[in-house]
Amino acid sequence: MPEKNFPLTGEQLKEIIKEYPTPFHLYDEKAIRENIRALKNAFAWAPEFREHFAVKATPNPRIIQIMAEEGAGTDCSSLAELYLSAAAYVTGEKIMLTSNDTPADEFQKARELKAIINLDDISHLDYLDKCAGMPECLSFRYNPGDLIEGNAIIGKPTEAKYGLTRDQLFAAYALAKAKGVKRFGLHTMVISNELRSEAFIFTAKLMFNLAVELKERLDIHLEFVNLGGGIGIPYRPEEKPVDLTFVGWGVQQAYNEILGPHCLTDIAIAMESGRAMTGPAGWLIATVLHEKNTYKNYIGLDACMANLMRPALYGAYHHITVVGKEREPHDHVYDVTGSLCENNDKFAIDRALPKIDIGDILIIHDAGAHGHAMGFNYNGKLRSAELLLRENGDIELIRRAETLDDYFATLRYPGGLV
Repeated sequence: MPEKNFPLTGEQLKEIIKEYPTPFHLYDEKAIRENIRALKNAFAWAPEFREHFAVKATPNPRIIQIMAEEGAGTDCSSLAELYLSAAAYVTGEKIMLTSNDTPADEFQKARELKAIINLDDISHLDYLDKCAGMPECLSFRYNPGDLIEGNAIIGKPTEAKYGLTRDQLFAAYALAKAKGVKRFGLHTMVISNELRSEAFIFTAKLMFNLAVELKERLDIHLEFVNLGGGIGIPYRPEEKPVDLTFVGWGVQQAYNEILGPHCLTDIAIAMESGRAMTGPAGWLIATVLHEKNTYKNYIGLDACMANLMRPALYGAYHHITVVGKEREPHDHVYDVTGSLCENNDKFAIDRALPKIDIGDILIIHDAGAHGHAMGFNYNGKLRSAELLLRENGDIELIRRAETLDDYFATLRYPGGLV
């Protein structure tokens, strides 16, 4: 059974656990920086390349700061994420607000930060104008419908709640122009965790043709085209990562062939990668508490789906390493579970692993994106700490673990806690 890499030895990890009890999420600063640099290198040919890191993937200001140091901005979809951007000293048009069903306070905060607003519906134009005023620069999110098949996570475009139809898109740009908007962008996001390199090139061609049509029909010369995120990561050891060099080359060919004849080769390329930046650079570390043998063999951890929801929500695979037993035969089959009062609280089902003993440390891989971020407090479970492995080998606590005081802090009830 092939194994995935982990940046620390078992002994180093056990030393960390002495100070920071499991469960916790651990992120590798060096790997994060390498991931953003690889993406930027793939699009170095563009007149301008903008990476708006998807804050929802790993909403921690320390992570956002690292991305910002590498030149990235942020893609936000809530008021809190706008505040997180500002906390990491990301402001202005480095920020893009791409929310949906957007309340007034999000638009107002985005305008205050001078962020680019990416509208999800044509009706939002009037709403934005009334609650926050029209900005100088505006973008719209395109939903291509049947032109793209989508995938399991984000769904079929025709069934997705996101974006404008083609007819709505042109009407929205015309209306925005009439309202005084001077600068424009175009955005789409129709795939998530995609490993097919060709899918990104197809999306680029679709968007570049739209850019040409906007110029011809409405005399709108786009400032940027945002191709979205959706770059997948190889959750399974046998899977191959997206070839970013090939994607960059393919998008460049489409850029020159489609935009070149129309004098549009000054358009910037933007993306909003999150998972590909932090996903493979993060791990959930947990300790085995119990073993149960009934109709199946269960291994119970001190972590649960409150720490990593993806397996329960999507049936997603996350590779598991048993520390110190990496070279032992995977000759036992387990369901690896948490303690929530939910039967789908499982990190793995019928997973072949080495023999596991109580007290073993498990590393759950590729948990650096949409892991801690999707945590919750069902059953009164407390969200775990987040640690950063610095490039110099130091460990930095970037979010402490929640306490019972945190959990009860928002409650109001007579008599107090007994």
